[in-house]
Amino acid sequence: MKHLKTTCTAAIATLFASSPVWAASGYVDTSRTYSSGLLIGLFLGFCALIVVMQLIPSLIMLYGFIKGALSKEAKPRRQGVGVR
Repeated sequence: MKHLKTTCTAAIATLFASSPVWAASGYVDTSRTYSSGLLIGLFLGFCALIVVMQLIPSLIMLYGFIKGALSKEAKPRRQGVGVR
């Protein structure tokens, strides 16, 4: 598990370090292309906030799935469906 954590940390650090390269690959003059008003910017920011807030629980659930799949201990399975 420690090896997976180290690998994920290294991959994230590499992506963060290379983000200026991706941003500078196609230079766009934003003062010319973004000419919308303040309300449009606030609306887009609100939409981005909604997307991020929905990503947080899904990432937590994904972490639980991966943790459960990589766990070495066998859990007993329930047999049948019944009322106890």
